[in-house]
Amino acid sequence: MKFSEIVQKLDSAAQCNSLSVQADLDPLITGVASVDQASNSTLSYIEGAKFAPMVGTTTASALILPRDETLQAQATARRIAWIGASEPRLLFAKAIALFYQSWQPSPEIHPTAVIHPNAQLGHNIYIGPHVVIQVGVKIGDGVCIHPNVVIYPEVQIGDRTILHANCTIHERARIGADCVIHSGAVVGAEGFGFVPTPNGWLKMEQSGCTVLEDGVEVGCNTTIDRPAVGETRISRNTKIDNLVQIGHGCQVGENCALAAQVGLAGGVKVGNRVILAGQVGVANQAKIGDGAIATAKTGVHKDVQPGTIVSGYPAVAHKIYLKASAIYQRLPEMYQTLRRVQQSLKD
Repeated sequence: MKFSEIVQKLDSAAQCNSLSVQADLDPLITGVASVDQASNSTLSYIEGAKFAPMVGTTTASALILPRDETLQAQATARRIAWIGASEPRLLFAKAIALFYQSWQPSPEIHPTAVIHPNAQLGHNIYIGPHVVIQVGVKIGDGVCIHPNVVIYPEVQIGDRTILHANCTIHERARIGADCVIHSGAVVGAEGFGFVPTPNGWLKMEQSGCTVLEDGVEVGCNTTIDRPAVGETRISRNTKIDNLVQIGHGCQVGENCALAAQVGLAGGVKVGNRVILAGQVGVANQAKIGDGAIATAKTGVHKDVQPGTIVSGYPAVAHKIYLKASAIYQRLPEMYQTLRRVQQSLKD
């Protein structure tokens, strides 16, 4: 694909974000690559100062650059075609889609699939080998169910949702349209509900359900539990990474991002547009306000106010955490100073 064709397609995809372009060059672009691994005939991007020096060393034929005249002049001097954009990474994501589309099987029902007679199946669906679909299941149009998926009774799955191999959807779960459930994920299994008694733990039956609204994506080996009563709900367009645990009765808002190994205890409430970085843990019944961010390995034991950034264990305001971290590195020196002061007082 010629560079000019890519620019034309990306310009329409960028909508209101008009692009600036180095128009003198029109190389043939055969693929996309990271800037440090790019080769001739590939398109890459630069975002932020960390990678800016790569403009002088990359072998990419074209770059998506920030609106930085210095970087753009450097690319021009090296005969690299470029596109200037306010959000290079976002535009690069759209560029990838010009060269790559994930594999989508043609509609069919494999003869080894086990499907209950009263299950309702939509049009143009794919059901792979050894899929099990139990009683009362309703599946929308254009759904893709890869091999070895098990769908328990009374599950509802919306249009165009993709269930990857070996995921499991437990009873009464409701999954919206355009969702993606990756391999090994378990949606709607029993929450960890036990009541202590003098004779040990009494199992509390988990009679509730799990709801995933439209556009939710769930990573590999992630688990989302159903509660004893009511529902566990993941709201629209939220993205969940691999190896995440969402406990029974949690409510996660819209457009959130939960990175790998996040753990939410039961009853946690997460607002809209919240980011939980890798290995964040949130204690039982805690509330996290809209737009809040918890950095990696943060331990959230109490409510987090909207729009705040927290770090550390237990979580504190990020600015306080940075100051405390700086002091922590000086503790050996401070300890020696303290010992000298104590010795001088004795003398």
